[in-house]
Amino acid sequence: MREGPAIRRLEALLADPVLSNLMVALNPPGEETRLVGGIVRNTLLGEPTEDVDLCTTLLPPGILERGRAMGWKAVPTGIEHGTVTLLREGRSFEVTTLRRDVETNGRHARVLFGRDFREDAARRDFTINALSLGQDGRLHDYFGGEADLADRIVRFIGDPETRLREDYLRGLRFFRFSARYGGGRLDPAGMAAILRMRAGFGGLSRERVRQELFKLLMAGEVLPVFRQLDEAGLLPDLLGIRIDLARFTARADLQSRHPDLSWPALARFAALLPRDVLADPALQDAFRLSNEEMRWLEQCAGAEALIARGAAHLPSWLAEDFPLAAGEAIALAASVAPDPEAILALAERAEAHPKLHVSGRDFLAAGFTPGPVIGARLAAFRAAWIAAGAPGSEAEQRALFSRFLAGAGHG
Repeated sequence: MREGPAIRRLEALLADPVLSNLMVALNPPGEETRLVGGIVRNTLLGEPTEDVDLCTTLLPPGILERGRAMGWKAVPTGIEHGTVTLLREGRSFEVTTLRRDVETNGRHARVLFGRDFREDAARRDFTINALSLGQDGRLHDYFGGEADLADRIVRFIGDPETRLREDYLRGLRFFRFSARYGGGRLDPAGMAAILRMRAGFGGLSRERVRQELFKLLMAGEVLPVFRQLDEAGLLPDLLGIRIDLARFTARADLQSRHPDLSWPALARFAALLPRDVLADPALQDAFRLSNEEMRWLEQCAGAEALIARGAAHLPSWLAEDFPLAAGEAIALAASVAPDPEAILALAERAEAHPKLHVSGRDFLAAGFTPGPVIGARLAAFRAAWIAAGAPGSEAEQRALFSRFLAGAGHG
């Protein structure tokens, strides 16, 4: 892993002026601060990362004092767990005092501060997340994480069952990291432990399940991971809902043929669900969905129902109740239709949905009396326009308006 390019990336990381200034501030005589976790892992891989985490022997008051003395804004974001966020020049860095567990219970674990980097690293979930980089450029690897990173394998540190008992969310993280960094392969020891302890996942909060699931859905090799979970019958235990992997596979296949299509996390979530579940009100509470998200899922179900009746209904649907992301809804409906490519062509219409060019002024110009009758006539014309297939061109609408006037009396 530490070939020439990787070494140069690590050197460039430490040479960054803002980060270098911070490392000087946090490495006084007798203390040590290192970069840890994702920033080290992704730099070795040559991949970007937004989060920069550091661990230190300094106690939280010392982090605050030294950060402020060097001109950084210091915010005690998680001071009870030893975490201080330092901000400067539009960038933020999380600095956490080394810790050791007293009690482990997910987010509610009790810890004591320590000075042993290896002991702190042993608390982490996976070997590839336990790498740390010192100010001197030395890479510290206590559990074989560098080799696992090179082999693209995600392994729990130590006994997988112990790691899971500490926090069952690590099971979902195992699948996400395997989809993101492991090429979709699941470490047999980790998978076996999850299968043995599957009953424990029901105790996770729905907020945490939703957050981790939506991250998993965006990982590059999520489909092979889902296939393995489906074969093991694990998905209902992990997510607490019925899923339809055939639908998700069909949408993924469509994406492979049309990579420019938008497919964000919510649309991927919709693809994972059976159509009859999309509009189920219980879904909102189960996954802490906002009203807007729930409305969008209902419109996905509506688009699919319309396409099942015949694609000719779609222009009217777009004109009558244009969804928040009609293109994504149509793409999902198209993926499970007999002729996806023909349906997909309508997604372009979703991006430029029909606009009604006729307004109340046109009725006034035609001699209608001002007042409530104008609104009623305009509503009647809009209904006639939708019934006619919601033609988009102004010329077609004007012709339709003339025919409408011919059959309408003045109010």
